[in-house]
Amino acid sequence: MASTTFLSRTVALRSLALALLVSTGVVRAVTSYANDFADPDYIVSGNFGKNTQAAQNTIIEWAKDSAVGGPWSVTSKPYTPPSGDKHDYMSWSPYWWPDCSEVGNKTELTPEQIWTTCPYKQRDGLFNPDVREINDIGHFESLADAVLYNTLAWSISQDHTYADTAAKFIKTWFLDDATRMNPNLNYGQVKRGPGNSNGTHTGLLDLKCMTKVVNGILILRKTNSLAWPGDMDSGMNTWVKQYIAWLETAQIAIEEQSAANNHGTFFYNQLASLKILLGDFTGARNVTDMYFNGIYMNQIVEGGEQPLEAIRTRPYHYRAYNLAAMITNARLAQYADRNAPSMWNKTTEEGSTIKDALDYAMSISPSASHEDNYAQELYLNVAAVASVYGDPDGKYATFLDQKEPQFVQEPFYLWNQPFAMKEGLAAAPNNTKPNNNASNPKNNNSAMSGRSVNDIGLYTVILSYLVYLLT
Repeated sequence: MASTTFLSRTVALRSLALALLVSTGVVRAVTSYANDFADPDYIVSGNFGKNTQAAQNTIIEWAKDSAVGGPWSVTSKPYTPPSGDKHDYMSWSPYWWPDCSEVGNKTELTPEQIWTTCPYKQRDGLFNPDVREINDIGHFESLADAVLYNTLAWSISQDHTYADTAAKFIKTWFLDDATRMNPNLNYGQVKRGPGNSNGTHTGLLDLKCMTKVVNGILILRKTNSLAWPGDMDSGMNTWVKQYIAWLETAQIAIEEQSAANNHGTFFYNQLASLKILLGDFTGARNVTDMYFNGIYMNQIVEGGEQPLEAIRTRPYHYRAYNLAAMITNARLAQYADRNAPSMWNKTTEEGSTIKDALDYAMSISPSASHEDNYAQELYLNVAAVASVYGDPDGKYATFLDQKEPQFVQEPFYLWNQPFAMKEGLAAAPNNTKPNNNASNPKNNNSAMSGRSVNDIGLYTVILSYLVYLLT
C-alpha cells in the first residue's frame, strides 16, 4: 500500500509540475493523433483525477490553437472536381508521380497539362507534395482536430466559446448551403493521368477522422450545449444518413471495406462511429463485429507482427497507424454495447491480440527503418493498452517515460484512465530528461524557445521544489 501511495503521489506531483508549466504558457504544439475515441460519458462526467490536470490544460490550449484557420470548407479549393461542383470532396492520390518522359511535348507543360497528359506511377511511401494543391484532406483533418479539442475543452471548462467554435466549424463543413460538403467521396484520391478523373477506394481513408467529429458531436449532445440546437442535430443526422448510404453501396467504398490492411481498419472506424451518431448502436456493434471477425483475424500473426504493415516502406509508422485504428474499433465496439464481449482480448487466427501487436511494435526501434520522426505515433497506443490491460510491471509507463518524459501532459492521458490509479500504475520515474521529439516541428515545445532566462529559471525552481518533495 505504501508503494502504491507513493506512486500515486509521484504522478500527482509530476502532473502538477506540468500543469504549472502549461499555465505559464509552455505548451506542446498540437499533434493530430491518427484516430481515437474518447468515451463521451467519461468526458462529460468530469470525474477526472488530479493527475490529469496537465492534460486538461493542454487540451484547452490545443482547442485554441487548432481553431486557427477555421472554419474550413470543400468549396475553398482552387480547382473544381470533374462533376463541376465544388461541393464534392476531392483529393489526389499521394504516392503517385507523373512520368512525362514519353509525352513528346516541345514546350514546358503547365501543371494542369501534366495532371491530364502524363501517366502517373506509384512510388509507395513517397509523398508527392503537389497533392496539397487541393487540400480538402488537410482541411478535414484540421476540422476534426478542432472539433474534438474544442468540445473537450467545453466539457472541461464549461466555457461556451469552445462549444460555439466547434458548432460553427461543423455547420460550415456539413450544413450551410454555400459551403457544405456533398455526402460522398466520389473524387477522393484521384489517380491523375490521361482519362483518369474518378476517385479510388483509397480515398475513403481521407475521412478516417470522422470518428473525432462524431466524438465531438456526442459531447455537445450530452452536455446539452446551446451551441448545438435541434435543427443542427437534425441536419447533421440527415447528412450522415446520406453518407452512410453512399458508404454501404458505392463500389469504391465496398472495395475499401474489403482492404485487408489499415485502409480496411479505418473504414470500420468511420462507419461504426457514424452509426453511433445516429443512435444505431446495434448497427454500430454489427460493424465492429464484422471487422473483428473479418479482416482483423489475419492482421496480427503469432508474436505480434502486422505483416501487411511491415511490408510498407515506412513499417514503424504503419504498425502504429493500424494499431490506432484497431484500438478505435475496440473502443467503438465497447461504447456501442457495454454488455457484449470485449474485443480487446479478441485473438486473431494465430492467437494474437491488440496488446501483442503493441508489444511487438514497442520492440522495434524506429531507427531501424529510418523513421525517428514517427516515433511519437506509438505513444497514444501505449497509453490506451496500458489503461485497458494494466501495467503491473511498469513496462508501458517506463517506455513512455523514456521516450516521452512529459506524456502526462498529452491530451490522450486524460481519456486513457485509469492509467495512474489502477494497481499503482504509470508512476513514471521523475526525471528532467529533454523531450526526445524536439526535432520534430509538429510536436516541438516551441513556446519554450521564446521564453526568457528568468522565466525558465522560475520553471526550474518550481520543478526543483517538486523533486524535493518526492525525495
